Amino acid sequence: MSDGRAGIENPCLGLAESMGLTPQVKRIALRTPWQQTTPYLPLPGLWALPRVLAAGASPLTPPWPDLLITSGRQAVGLSMLLGRQSPRMVRVHIQNPGVPYSRFDLVSLPRHDNRHGANVVESTGAIHRVTPAKLEAAARHFAPITQGLGRPLVAVMIGGSNRFSTLTPAITATLADRLAALARQGAGLMITTSRRTGAENEAILREKLAGLPLLLWDGTGENPYFGLLALADALIVTADSVAMVSEAASTGKPVHIIDLAGNAPKFQRFHDLLRAGGVTRPFQGQVESWTYHPLDDTAHLAARTWEMLATKAAFTPPRQAETG
Repeated sequence: MSDGRAGIENPCLGLAESMGLTPQVKRIALRTPWQQTTPYLPLPGLWALPRVLAAGASPLTPPWPDLLITSGRQAVGLSMLLGRQSPRMVRVHIQNPGVPYSRFDLVSLPRHDNRHGANVVESTGAIHRVTPAKLEAAARHFAPITQGLGRPLVAVMIGGSNRFSTLTPAITATLADRLAALARQGAGLMITTSRRTGAENEAILREKLAGLPLLLWDGTGENPYFGLLALADALIVTADSVAMVSEAASTGKPVHIIDLAGNAPKFQRFHDLLRAGGVTRPFQGQVESWTYHPLDDTAHLAARTWEMLATKAAFTPPRQAETG
């Protein structure tokens, strides 16, 4: 249950899928004043849900689930309300709920948040949907996109500016020059950008990389993101997205980071943790090779959730979840 934004919903889906479950997705939105004040203003009882939920929100009706996975502020009060209706329900919240963690069975928080609790499951990076099985399927499906590309195959994931860091035209120009040099040296580049990259930065990339043998996804057709993760020998990722870096670092392949202008201290702690642990290295124009233990935060959270289900609701994992 979430507000439906991809960055909020995907961690919930990732946990459910890692557990071997097919979830029922509830996308919710709250009316005023609860939209602005949740989770600090308590929600009325179930009888008031029709006036609490905004038009278009998923209905919340019994039977109540055995496991409720939530993320985002809008879902916090609703999770606590539903938990009072079903004491056996196991409730997991991903990201900081903004209320005492004891109001949930488990709370998933990244280590760089520096927040702790008896029921907190700390992760190195973000909870996400990348799994070995999905990468294997994506490698088969997207294999044709590598035709005509050299080796090593290098996936380049370019995000963009957010409220913490900035992808400037100068950074983009330097990056494009380095990528062009790699392509001329024979590397096969597979590049994808995001909505946050911006038109000016997109134009710089296309101008400096014009005429080189590479793939620069233009946003049309099927998104090859999982294919790029699966097919690449190494990855180059901008520093703005914890999720994107975490997904790349779950592959076990070398992950080079493109630093952007500015960053919040907690996100700098995340990058410092990965570099100190030998997971990532800065991108300085060359593709290097090294090994590390891939991030497995989602699988770890899935295991803890199954433990809670066994303790509180007497459920045991299905065979496919036990075997990975």
